[in-house]
Parts: sequence; C-alpha cells; structure tokens
Amino acid sequence: MKKWSVTQNLTFREQLDAGIRYFDLRVSSKPGDADQEIYFIHGLFGIRVWDGLMEIDSFLTQHPQEIVFLDFNHFYAMDEAHHKRLILRIQEAFGSKLCSACSVESMTLRNLWEKKCQVLIFYHCPFYKQYPFLWPGKKIPAPWANTTSVRKLILFLETTLSERPPHGSFHVSQAILTPRVKTIARGLVGGLKNTLVHRNLPAILDWVKTQKPGAMGVNIITSDFVDLVDFATTVIELNDLLQEDRALAKC
Repeated sequence: MKKWSVTQNLTFREQLDAGIRYFDLRVSSKPGDADQEIYFIHGLFGIRVWDGLMEIDSFLTQHPQEIVFLDFNHFYAMDEAHHKRLILRIQEAFGSKLCSACSVESMTLRNLWEKKCQVLIFYHCPFYKQYPFLWPGKKIPAPWANTTSVRKLILFLETTLSERPPHGSFHVSQAILTPRVKTIARGLVGGLKNTLVHRNLPAILDWVKTQKPGAMGVNIITSDFVDLVDFATTVIELNDLLQEDRALAKC
C-alpha cells in the first residue's frame, strides 16, 4: 500500500527548499485516538499535521518574503471538535503570517510583503465561514482528470485552462495521473512512482514547458514526485514570460 500511497519523496522542508509553494493536503483523525490529533493522510496515515505546519513555519520565518498556499481539500473521520482543533493548530503555527480572505486580484507580492502575510489557507469545508483567515475552497478550483493516460491528461488540462474564469479565483492544474484498481493490481510491486510517474513525468514536464502564465493560462501546477525531474524550476521560470510581456507592452 505504501508504494501506491506516497506521492512525494521529499519532506515539506525539502520541497520548500526546492521551490514548491503549494501543497495539496488531505487530513484525518485516527478513530479511537483519545488525544484527537489530526494527521496527513493519503491511503495511509502520514505525520501529524502539527509537525508539518511547524516545519513550514520554520522555513517561512527564515524566508520572510516567501508565500505558501496550503489547500486543505479532503477531511476524513472529522467532527466539529476535530475541525476546531485543526483550525486552532493552524492559528498557533502561523499567527500573524496568516492572510485573511479577500479579493484574489489584490493578492500581489507587494501587498503581502507590506502586511507581512505569508500563508494562504484554503479550507474546503463550511467551517471557513467562521474564520477570516480561511479561504473558501471555491477560490482555488483544482479540476481532476482521473486518468492513467498522458494524452487524456494533457487534453483535460488544456480544456480546463480554456474554461477557467479570468478573475476571482486561483487555478490549480493537476498534472497528475491517477491509478485505477487494475493499474495497482498489475504494478503492485512497482508502486505509483515506478508504474505511472517515472516514465510519464518527462512528457508532463514537456507540456509544462509549452505553457504561459496569465489570466487564461497556467497559475498553479501540481505533480507527483517533483524531484524526479526539474519540475519546480521549470514552473518558476514560466514567470519570466510575464516579465517579457510587460516589457513588450512598454515598447
């Protein structure tokens, strides 16, 4: 199960050091756990959420101009008390670094630096309404292709980009292949990385290289096992195209 549940080789800190600034997070309580602790989960339980948050906060304290997006989009075995505990943990971890929900278009680096805000928390649950620092999930849609085919994945990514609204929300392009039951059965020993990702990630990266950021272009791009290729650097370098466009506009 572990080979099909793990989607990254790197820790939070290692991903941050590599340039990753968006995290797709699924969390769960452990039924029967008396302390009501919350854990990251993806098929199997991972580390405590608190430990992950502290790892992220340590990086942000050392790099005061860096911004991260934490997208809490799946919750399992969690009642109201669990949600309140998780949200309290988020407050304790980041404090004044938390950015209150507001207009997406006002989220410029300059404004965030002036306010000393470094963390945007997206919370795909109605509890977001009770806390000003929780952004609604609808502000960061992440369409899911749910396919094992690179061709179908790229077609899906292109289609959803063409349909994305130009204003009012961020947008996540999930450049991720999803195994089916028969995929897992056939590649049980190899796991997700060796069966699907390793041979297909170069083609996905080639697609990334052809993209352009902007109102109807790519915004946030996610992928499994980002360390297998120069994923973060490739995505970051797309921002240079925005600078080129601005330079041309001034000519």
